[in-house]
Amino acid sequence: MSDNKHRVTRRQFLNYTLTGVGGFMAAGMLMPMLRFAFDPLLKDEAGTDMVAVADVKEITTEPKRFDFKVKVKDAWYESEEPKSAWVYKTDKGEIIALSPICKHLGCTVDWNTDKEHPNQFFCPCHYGRYEKDGTNVPGTPPQAPLDRYEYKVKDGKLYLGKAKPRKEA
Repeated sequence: MSDNKHRVTRRQFLNYTLTGVGGFMAAGMLMPMLRFAFDPLLKDEAGTDMVAVADVKEITTEPKRFDFKVKVKDAWYESEEPKSAWVYKTDKGEIIALSPICKHLGCTVDWNTDKEHPNQFFCPCHYGRYEKDGTNVPGTPPQAPLDRYEYKVKDGKLYLGKAKPRKEA
């Protein structure tokens, strides 16, 4: 009687075998799909490094526009995104790197192009104005100052990182 208790019938054997084989096949199909879906989340974010923009000797007290490219990785697609910055030195020798993107509607600001308001950043789209340090002029459309780039100086070169929003208005 104890022999019948532990015997596996043909039907049970086939059921266990097919379930096991089906499970391995399902895992074999699902693993690549899961890897495909979660791989971008597990990788480091690209574009966080500093990018060489200019020689420090080129930077003066007058804001000058420097164009550069940043490597961007969007999931599996890698590209270079063109960016620019307005860079100048203060009277104390501190380097200021400002984003040229207007905080009103995202237009591009230029330095000293408005004849009525010299020595200011000017957005021609909606007449937005910013002081030399990037602070928005009260009474103009922008409600926040221009973003500032993180920067470092190494071996006589200026390296820029990400543009960070400023809190003061």
